[in-house]
Amino acid sequence: MTEAPMTARAASTATAGDILSSHLTAQAGAFLRALPLAVGEVGARPGTGAVPAAGTADLLRSVRRIGGLLHTFGNVFEQAWAQESRTELRWLLNLLALEPGYVRRSARLLGALDSLSGSDPDGTGMLAGHAGAPKARALLDRQLTLARTRAHSSVLQELRSARLHALADRMTLLVGEAPLLEAANARAGAVLLPQAAAAFTALTASAAQLPLQRAATPYGGDGLRRLGAVPQARGAVDADAALAADDEPWARMRILVKRARYALEVCGRPSVDLDELDEVLGRHQEAADAAVTAATAARTPRITPATAYVLGVVHADQRLEVEAARYAFGRRWPELPPGLDGWLEIPPAEGWGHSPAPRTA
Repeated sequence: MTEAPMTARAASTATAGDILSSHLTAQAGAFLRALPLAVGEVGARPGTGAVPAAGTADLLRSVRRIGGLLHTFGNVFEQAWAQESRTELRWLLNLLALEPGYVRRSARLLGALDSLSGSDPDGTGMLAGHAGAPKARALLDRQLTLARTRAHSSVLQELRSARLHALADRMTLLVGEAPLLEAANARAGAVLLPQAAAAFTALTASAAQLPLQRAATPYGGDGLRRLGAVPQARGAVDADAALAADDEPWARMRILVKRARYALEVCGRPSVDLDELDEVLGRHQEAADAAVTAATAARTPRITPATAYVLGVVHADQRLEVEAARYAFGRRWPELPPGLDGWLEIPPAEGWGHSPAPRTA
């Protein structure tokens, strides 16, 4: 799936169009190879694994990279085409990630509840023997299984739709020739580096807005009690909105980290450090989503107070996981280069335009 690294001479004479076309051709080819496998995997069984199967994982990987490339380096593509392609790729990404997301959320919440209500050599959980624990577990399992089943049915329906076929046709054309503008004929460094630098500028600016000082202690109790500059909560709905507003900058940061990762890959400098940041922010997102699910379940009509109490404890447990991820991010971020120039000092892994080998799911 990877291409041979370019020589130094080739890298110095290549145009931006050459680099981007090579990268897009590799990723579009990976998309077309993975698509039938992913469709077969989804159609063969309801999802039960927290990690997508191989075909689906490869498809998600190519979708993310094509979308990131079109966003970061979109100025050298036909604007209408690039925007339409990004919209369709985002649709497919959200569609394919939905069912595995419910599976991971179920595993996270049920695992947390089992840990809180169980006993092991490390000690007894704070909910051990609590009357509401079995009912809370059954409620979460039932609600998440229903959500996963509905997501599976939706994915099956959409994977047979004309919309997916149109996107596959778009990727087939992309293998042959990308719709580039005249600016793509300039030298690669002159065109691509400023746009990659803009991705890192946005990343640095977003990090500066994060409440890293509030997340500077391992136990984020202050982060649980004070959400920062968000509207005053006035009930359950407003409390959810306040938490969502507090989480939103971190979700945005994860998107920007991904875009910076993919920009570095186009520049031939894939970064393990950004991979690790992406994983930390991924844990943050999953814990935040799990907390919302627990809070929603606690408001289910006609459940017992004991069941609601247990779900509230699980919600608090997941918010502690959110704070732990923020703490891990805050420890790592100051050690990283502040802009693109620092990252480009890292020796090239494979050279301009190299498409990195897929990571094992």
